[in-house]
Amino acid sequence: CSSLAIGTTTGYRLFSLSSVEQLDQVHESNEIPDVYIVERLFSSSLVVVVSHAKPQQMNVYHFKKGTEICNYSYSSNILSIRLNRQRLVVCLEESIYIHNIKDMKLLKTILDIPPNTTGLCALSINHANSYLAYPGSATSGEIALYDGNTLKTACTIPAHDGPLAALAFNSTGSKLASASEKGTVIRVFSIPGGQKLYEFRRGMKRYVNISSLVFSMDSQFLCASSNTETVHVFKLEHLTDSRPEEPPTWSGYMGKMFQAATNYLPAQVSGMMSQDRAFATVRLNISGQRNICALSTIQKLPRLLVTTSDGHLYIYNLDPQDGGECVLIKNHSLLGSGKMEENKENDLQPPVPQSYAATVARQSTVPSTSTMPGYSEDGGALRGEVIPEHEFATGPVCLDDENEFPPVSI
Repeated sequence: CSSLAIGTTTGYRLFSLSSVEQLDQVHESNEIPDVYIVERLFSSSLVVVVSHAKPQQMNVYHFKKGTEICNYSYSSNILSIRLNRQRLVVCLEESIYIHNIKDMKLLKTILDIPPNTTGLCALSINHANSYLAYPGSATSGEIALYDGNTLKTACTIPAHDGPLAALAFNSTGSKLASASEKGTVIRVFSIPGGQKLYEFRRGMKRYVNISSLVFSMDSQFLCASSNTETVHVFKLEHLTDSRPEEPPTWSGYMGKMFQAATNYLPAQVSGMMSQDRAFATVRLNISGQRNICALSTIQKLPRLLVTTSDGHLYIYNLDPQDGGECVLIKNHSLLGSGKMEENKENDLQPPVPQSYAATVARQSTVPSTSTMPGYSEDGGALRGEVIPEHEFATGPVCLDDENEFPPVSI
């Protein structure tokens, strides 16, 4: 969640998300029109592009050098592409291709998968495990979990009653979130075992199409957006963690009673008890548009990012302690001439009283140093750990470029 890639009718653009006030365009290409898939390998110069002009062909580029590394053609239209430092996954409607990203060789073809018309799949960004998840059924919410390193099926998870609509791994590949086409319940499972860990309800009144599901890098929060105007952020509470004693409050006392009660209730009932309302929300001034969300740390503060299909990036402050309504602090246009739109906060949402989110809204406009909290390729997410970006350069990808990982803030 440190950079943004967008496909347009004229090509594609890559942005670095290192500052709230300023959006840095890393690269723009107008060589291929009608780009509908563009995937960048972290902050490297490797980018994978698919165009409506040739929807069965995948092009892999080194955009800093302006060279094509390779291209592959498939038997039907490419619906989605996922990649980490070990694997590149190409998803078609009824098959999945797994490439070794070091030399782009095809390692495995998973044939005869249930019809997957949206190309729904997820790949762990932590290449130490490279788990791949995709629908195991076209009629029920079964998840097929595949080990992209050993090239073997790991397990099958009966996640939902109805067909799947969204899948997302956390940064370490130890958790998998899912939602069905109904969009009312979001579940989180342990990986690779497939045990249900959390269940969140985002609403009972209407079915919605969840278009984006994403964890924060420290796996403490899970964000879900849909075709409605509300974006939900859920907090993954660890009930068994030892914590400092909280001040005695009625709600805290009742919460402890409920936690204790769940130990004595049947699993089905205790699962219902663990369902929760959203920890934080965003009210968009639009609905019905496809969008994607991200939870990121920009200039040392937690932010919630929403990018909409009409070409706008909205940046909100997220209060990690108290949650509540997130405060919009910036609106960037992604399709303009490079000029950023000023945020007209009063036009987009009602005034918000002074709070954590309001007081830190414009605390600093100086980009932070090039570090990324909570992610290690060897051990995954370690809470509170900060790793310099140059350490990310080690890995199986070698594109013969000493500046492969440009010094941009993440």
